[in-house]
This record gives sequence, structure tokens and C-alpha cells, in this order.
Amino acid sequence: MKQIAQNYKTGQLSVLDVPVPVCKPGGVLVRTEFSLISAGTEMMKVQESKLSLVGKARARPDQVKKVLESVAQQGPVATLRKVTGKLDSYTPLGYSTSGVVVEVGDGADGFEVGQRVACGGNQYAFHAEYNWVPKNLCVPMPEGVASADAAYATVGAIAMQGFRQSEAKLGETACVIGLGLVGLLLVQILRAAGVQVFGIDPDASRCALAQRLGAVAASAPDGAPLSDLKGHVKAHTDGMGLDYIFLTAGGKSNGPVETAAELARDRAMVVDIGKCKLDLPWNAYYEKELEVRFSRSYGPGRYDPNYEERGIDYPIGYIRWTERRNMQSFLELIRDRRIDVGALTTQTVAFEDASAVYEKLNSGELKGVGTLFQYRDDAPIERRLTTPNLRSVTAAGDVVKIGVIGAGNYATSMLLPHLAKRSDVQLVEVATATALSAANARKKFGFDRVSTDYEGLLADGEIDAVLIATRHGSHASMVCDALRAGKAVFVEKPLAVDATQLQSIRDIIAETGNDRLMVGFNRRFAPMLVALKEAWGSPAGPSVVQYRVNAGPLAAGSWYADARDQGSRFIGEGCHFVDTISWWLGSDPVAVSAASAKNDPDNMVVTLAYPNGSIATVAYLTDGDPRYPKEAMEVFGEGKVAKMDNFQRIELWQGGRRRLKKSTMQLDKGQKDEMAAFVEAVRSGGAMPISVASLMATTEATFGAMASATDGSTRAVGKSTPAKKTAEEAKAVIGN
Repeated sequence: MKQIAQNYKTGQLSVLDVPVPVCKPGGVLVRTEFSLISAGTEMMKVQESKLSLVGKARARPDQVKKVLESVAQQGPVATLRKVTGKLDSYTPLGYSTSGVVVEVGDGADGFEVGQRVACGGNQYAFHAEYNWVPKNLCVPMPEGVASADAAYATVGAIAMQGFRQSEAKLGETACVIGLGLVGLLLVQILRAAGVQVFGIDPDASRCALAQRLGAVAASAPDGAPLSDLKGHVKAHTDGMGLDYIFLTAGGKSNGPVETAAELARDRAMVVDIGKCKLDLPWNAYYEKELEVRFSRSYGPGRYDPNYEERGIDYPIGYIRWTERRNMQSFLELIRDRRIDVGALTTQTVAFEDASAVYEKLNSGELKGVGTLFQYRDDAPIERRLTTPNLRSVTAAGDVVKIGVIGAGNYATSMLLPHLAKRSDVQLVEVATATALSAANARKKFGFDRVSTDYEGLLADGEIDAVLIATRHGSHASMVCDALRAGKAVFVEKPLAVDATQLQSIRDIIAETGNDRLMVGFNRRFAPMLVALKEAWGSPAGPSVVQYRVNAGPLAAGSWYADARDQGSRFIGEGCHFVDTISWWLGSDPVAVSAASAKNDPDNMVVTLAYPNGSIATVAYLTDGDPRYPKEAMEVFGEGKVAKMDNFQRIELWQGGRRRLKKSTMQLDKGQKDEMAAFVEAVRSGGAMPISVASLMATTEATFGAMASATDGSTRAVGKSTPAKKTAEEAKAVIGN
């Protein structure tokens, strides 16, 4: 299919050939008929992409903060690779579309093939020939609503939510400052509700259109026209001023909030919908005791993964107007001729001409309010695309042919670059959930094929090994599928997120005899740690190991926080540190206990017991300063002390003498050597770098730690499913 995308580094816009998304459970696959350009939101992204690196940093200070934190924890080289990869990637555009349902996923009740729908969401309703959209962001079109008009539904929901935030009532008065797409829709919504509306915008044609759509008067934001408007307001309200002021303008001027105070009556309300400067003039707002409210996008449910991704609706008795109900309400206003979106459509153009349209909008050559893309109705559904081989490899017998499932930020910055540099690896196919992720991976690493269907990848007999780098909750099922298909498997940690998943992997290994499995426990391959262990020598007696992890707080909305589907943070990441300790000690843990802080169940200290009497603790800390270095490890035993500071400095103390080694810029956590070890095992047919028994024990230990933190028990770790020893036996082993 075709999809428009933008390279954020260069600003270049392209119409790409990408695979059609798979129809996942909980949503529908929609063939797009029309999509709407939201000039304000989308052109802001286009213009931002054309800025220099410094300009981008100034535009996104929140991202600069993340970069600085990453430098402190990951080092400058890894951070640079990650940032460069993100910048030099295709990003999607679009969030308001209409079309026809062509496939219905499990659980998407109320939809059927052939149904006409309106779709929303900047992660789903792209400018693309096909989109997979979750059910709560998809609304059936009422009879009599044209597909071109229905493409306005998402932007209409933004205006609708702003109106609802004001709680405006019949007979009241309002002014909309900023008569762009959202502002002109809001004018009509207010008129449909019986509210008298005024408008302000620097574009005279938009002011005239607002009046044609029902505004009492509209003018430019300064000079004589504004004075005339103020006179209209004064006459219309008997000098009291307006009840509501809606800010739908953008830009860096503080004029809109100052004008709002002038037009407002005593104790009026100002509702911010757009993205304009909000330096409130204190005296003006204080003297009138003005109330300021914000309107969050399409309505309740926005940014809530339970609502948007899982399809869990809010009870109507508690939340009357969700984002989906706002979309429905807006379409009903179109049906009843209360809103005229046709008056806003300046041009409808073929989707194939999308790049040129954006350039004309950006240059100012193309004027108007609403621009629609129209799509062909015979776009094929292709989920696997073959491309010319972009990389040269050696003779076929010396090459490991790899298929990759998932190409997110970690895979593309920390794993795939190492594989792409190897002459003995052929990157055959990448399968991703979203089409642009596949396109980005193809562009950067030269895959022969791209796909959105990983089952087709597994069925390909040409592929020797599979790398799985998806979200945590999907790892176990994909591992089972890949082992059943006879592939060697590398899966990013964790191996599983619960005991049932782990048992399913055991069962598949027993059923198929295929135990060619490796988990991405990269720290045991880190050069600094390897050097420190070699200097220590083979373990000769019990040791005490302390591993401290400054994991830090999660960003708002991070999928890592989704413990229900993705497992806890400690299960997802703590396995790294359990594996590293086990590698150092040369054996797997036999018992585990843990305690967590009251503020966060993942803010915890874990104690592990080992067969030779060694004891280890992992302090996994989520409440520290994120700029503090992330990891440190200390080992005490046999008259020696070993210390590792964030893979940049190692020390060995023995016989009163210290041996010290430092890294420079590079912070190497072992991914390159980890990939090399996996490729060699596959190529040679030799043993996998980590035994299956150890992978299982490490994963069990994380489950035991979470259970112990909940109930205070000590859990045994063994070769069978979960905690098999009695509490007394486990306590005897761990020493408490």
C-alpha cells in the first residue's frame, strides 16, 4: 500500500510503498476513502522537521531532557546512535480519516466488513491506503453522511470537546480566537447549541466564512476591525462582555490571551484548545476572576491505553462524552445539517499527489482551510514486500539468514546495527506491527523483504534464525511459534512475563526437541565486565554480590508501566541483573526473597541464594535522579573486591593493591559481542551461549521476587514450574 511519511531529520515528505497492517484483535482494518489534512497540527510538524538540530532542540525541550538523562545512564555514543536513528526515520502524518471496513479483528463487536466508518488517532488514522484502527477510535457513519464529510470527524471531536469543557448553555455568548479548521467547526457547534458567537482571525476570508457559518461578527485581532468587534460585543451583551472565550489559535504571540481578558465578562471562562502562548496578564485575569480551562484533544479516553488500545469503554453514567461519543455526536450534527463541513473544504486532491500538496501548503502557495486526500478504491492488500538486496554478503553456505520480528528503538539502535555490519549475516525479512517501522528498518539495514505478518516470516524455510524484539507480553508466544517452526531464536528479555508463559516454552521445547534459544542477556558479554571476571579468576568459594540499578521513573504513558499485559518492570528488566550475577558466580540461584517500597512495587531489593553459599542482592530503584549513572556492581569474597561502575570503570582489590581500568566515551553493555555469539552458535551448530536451564532459572527468579515482595515469602528456584520447595526449605537455603 501507499503511505505518506516524513523524514524528521531532513523534512523530506515521501509517498512510500509499505506493507498493509495486520488486522489485530480489538480493531478493524479500514480501506481509506478520504483523509483530512489538519493544517495547524500537521504543518507544525512539517515546519519543525525543517529546523536545524539546534532549532529542533529548542522546539522540543522535553526531548532534550531525555537525551541528557540518556547520556548520563547510557553514555554519549549509545545516546548519539539512538538519537540519530530516531531523527533519520520516517514518521507518519494524519489523524482524521474515513473509509470502508475490510477486515474485523476479534473483539471488535459492532463492526462488519463493508461498513462505512470514520476513524481517528495520530497513531492509527494515518494518510495511508489502509489503517488498522482500534474500535474505540472508529465510528460507523450515519446514513446520509458522505465519506468526504466524515473524514472531518476527529478534528470535529476536538472542537466538540472544547465546547463541552466550557459547559456553554443556550442563549450565552462566546468568542472564538483563531478561525482555522477547529475554530470554524467550533463556531458551528456553538451556533447549533444556541450560543451567540464572535470570531477573531488575521485572515479576512476566514472571518467572512465564520460570519457565513453563523458568527454574529468576526474581525482581525488588532486595529480598527478589532475595535469594531469590541463595539459589537458591547452592544450585544449590554456592556457586560462575553461568557466564554475559546483559544484555537497557535503561534508565539500572547495577543490571544490578552484579547480574551478584554472581551470577557466578570468571572467568564477562557478555554484553551489550540497551542498558543499562555502568559496570563495577572491584573486582567485577577480583576475579573477569570477561569481558565484546558481541552484535551478529542475527549475523555485520549492517551488512556485501556480505552484506546484495549477498547475498554467508560460507563456512560459516569462519563457521558468520550472521544468516540464526541465523534459520533459530530457526525450526527453533519447528518442533521447543523454543521456544514463542505464549506470548509478548499480542495480535494488525489493521494498520489500528497507530497506536492504539503510543499504548497508549507510555502503558502496553497491557501484554504480544509484539504482532503481522496484514495483509489482498488488498492491491493499486500503484507509482504520484496525489495532489491541492498547489502552484499559472502557465499550462501557461510551466511546466517535472519528474520526479525519487531524493529523498535532498542532493536534499531542496539542490535540491528551490529548484525548489519557482519558479512556472514543476511537480513532476509523484518516483520513489524506498523508499516513505517518496517520501512525504516529496510531503509537503515537493507532487509530483502518487509512485512507486517510475522507468521509468513516463520513459514519461510530460507530463514535460519529469528530475532524477536517486540513488547514483553508477546515474547513467549512468538518464541513458541518460532521454535515450532524449527528456527534458532534470539529473543530480547524477558523470556516470559508469567509462569504460564514460561511453561508453554518448556512444553514446546519438550514437544519439538528444538532448544536453540537465547535471551538478550547482554551484560555478561560486556567487555569491561568480562575483563573484570577474567582478572578475578574462577570462583573458588562463596561470595557476596551487590548490584545496584538506578532504573529511575518511567515517562508518562510508557508501555513499560502496563504490568497487566507486559509484566512488571522488574520482570522486564531485573532478569538482566540476575543473569549477570549467575554468570559471575557460575551457577543459577536456588532461592529468592524480596521487599518493595510502599511508593512502587518495582522499587525493590531482591536477595538471591546460590548453591555454593554465595548471596547476592539486586537493588532495583525507581525513585532516584535519572541523571545519576544507572548501574554498579560489587563482589566481595576470597580476599578480593571487584567493582564495576556503569561499564565505564572497573577495579580489582587484592592483597592491598588496586588494579584500575577506565573506558573513554564508549559505554559498551555487550550487545555487539552478544550478537556475535548468537550468530556463531547458529552458523556452527554449536551450543547456545546460555543454557536453557539458566534462562529458565533466571526468569523463575524474577517471578519469585515479585511474589515475595507481595507476600513476604521466600521462594525456591528450580528446574520445574514455580516455587517447588517448602517455605522452610527455601528459608534454610537463603539463610533467613
